[in-house]
Amino acid sequence: MTTRTLTAAHPASARLAALFAGVLGLGIIVLAGHVQAAALHDAAHDVRHATGFPCH
Repeated sequence: MTTRTLTAAHPASARLAALFAGVLGLGIIVLAGHVQAAALHDAAHDVRHATGFPCH
């Protein structure tokens, strides 16, 4: 018979992951808020074409 032991993630690592996600998300929002609208549109447009997603 095999016994498996499941362990939970360390609370500090979960907090660190949440902090990292929050900082990354806030950084993206701040950067997107300060970029020119045309540059943001062009970047999104290029990504759509690169992934094969129809955009027009």
